[in-house]
Amino acid sequence: MSADALLSRLSGVKSTGPGSWIAKCPAHEDRNPSMTVRERDDGRVLVHCFTGCEVESILGVVGLEWDALFPPDLKADSKPGVRHAFLEADVVGAVAIEALVVATAAANLAHGVDLSLEDRARLMVAAERITVAVRESGYASA
Repeated sequence: MSADALLSRLSGVKSTGPGSWIAKCPAHEDRNPSMTVRERDDGRVLVHCFTGCEVESILGVVGLEWDALFPPDLKADSKPGVRHAFLEADVVGAVAIEALVVATAAANLAHGVDLSLEDRARLMVAAERITVAVRESGYASA
């Protein structure tokens, strides 16, 4: 499959470069694009939702199976759940969003504004996402 078969089933699709797009994730209510799609040179299609939706969920919503992400000659060797690297720009963009959440909470606290339970929960999600991004990047110090 080419990425076109997936992209045609998504909304809010915007090209971010050759073989790379962002789109609204169909597996959750998405106001702004939070999902990346990349088509690799070997024909594999990589999908990642930065809010944490599983690829199986995304594919299920759009009516595709795992094998749709692999060209015919790679399907025999493909295994679901294998982690793939993503464009550094996509990861940096996602971390920037989470950093904005942290900065907003810090500014509110500095001005004496108490955080609601919902705000505190979102702050913890941001911290976890930043931690995962650092750990997965290989830059985490021992």
